[in-house]
Amino acid sequence: MSDDPYPLPAATERRVRESFARQGLMAHLGAEMTQVSRGRVVIVLPFREELTQQHGFFHAGGTSAIADSAGGYAGFTLFPEGSSVLTVEFKINLIAPAEGDWLEAVGTVVKSGRTLTVCTLEVFACKGEARKLVAVGQQTLICLEGTPDR
Repeated sequence: MSDDPYPLPAATERRVRESFARQGLMAHLGAEMTQVSRGRVVIVLPFREELTQQHGFFHAGGTSAIADSAGGYAGFTLFPEGSSVLTVEFKINLIAPAEGDWLEAVGTVVKSGRTLTVCTLEVFACKGEARKLVAVGQQTLICLEGTPDR
C-alpha cells in the first residue's frame, strides 16, 4: 500500500510516460523516466562521453534538458486529461561540476494553478552510492487545456 493519500491514477502515469517516450531529445540523450508520482518526476541520464563538455563533466545543456523535462512532467501529472504542458520559463543554477555515473533530475510541483504551475528543479550527480547536488532551478509551466498531448 502506498503512503500517498492521493495516489496517481494508472491512466495518468501512462499518459505521462507515453508523452515522455515521444520526446526526441530525451531519446537522443538516453534519458529515462524512472519515477512518476503526483507532482513529482525523476529522470535519469547515464554518463556517456558524448554528453560532456571540454573538462569531461556533463554538459549544462544535458543537465538543463533533463531538469526541464522532470519539472514539466511533474506538472503534467496534475493536469486534466485532454491537456498538454509547455514550459513558459525556467532558471537553473549550476552549483557544482556534474561528474558521475549518471545524473538524476527531480522535478517537484510547488504550486499547481488552473493555468500556470510552478516547480522546483534539482539535479544530482550520482556515483555508486554517492549523490551530490549539482544544479537547482525553478520553472513555470502552462496547462494547455483542450490541447491533447500528441
